[in-house]
Amino acid sequence: MEAYKIPVKIKLTTEIIDTGKKEVTVVEEEGSFYQKGNTSVLTFTEHSEEQDDINALITIRQEQVSVKRTGAVDMHQFFRKKRVTENVYKHAYGSMHMETQTDQITYQLSDDREKGKLFISYTTKIDGEIERRHRLTLLFTKEENQ
Repeated sequence: MEAYKIPVKIKLTTEIIDTGKKEVTVVEEEGSFYQKGNTSVLTFTEHSEEQDDINALITIRQEQVSVKRTGAVDMHQFFRKKRVTENVYKHAYGSMHMETQTDQITYQLSDDREKGKLFISYTTKIDGEIERRHRLTLLFTKEENQ
């Protein structure tokens, strides 16, 4: 089976709700979308003025998503619907143990594979502390040649 690859524009919105406060982060970058069989992969680099770049690799399969980030932070987080997963989040100030309870994963890919939407609702517990609710929404569209 042949792989399908296109350049895309990515908009990643992360909402964190912590003790009644809501923090929203939006990342807009250019990247690549790959499709082979039932697996979709998005790659992009997060550019920030505050820290070094972060390379992101998001792998989407049925009922399961993997987010691998390297660079200014280092983590490999797994999302499995209705399951708890664990990983270590490393950054300039040290490492933290993270537990993730995934409540919902929805992934929609257009028939022409030129746009898609990934939504994940989950809670995290860092180093056994208070749970924080998260919502991740990733939108991507084929980048048109200019």
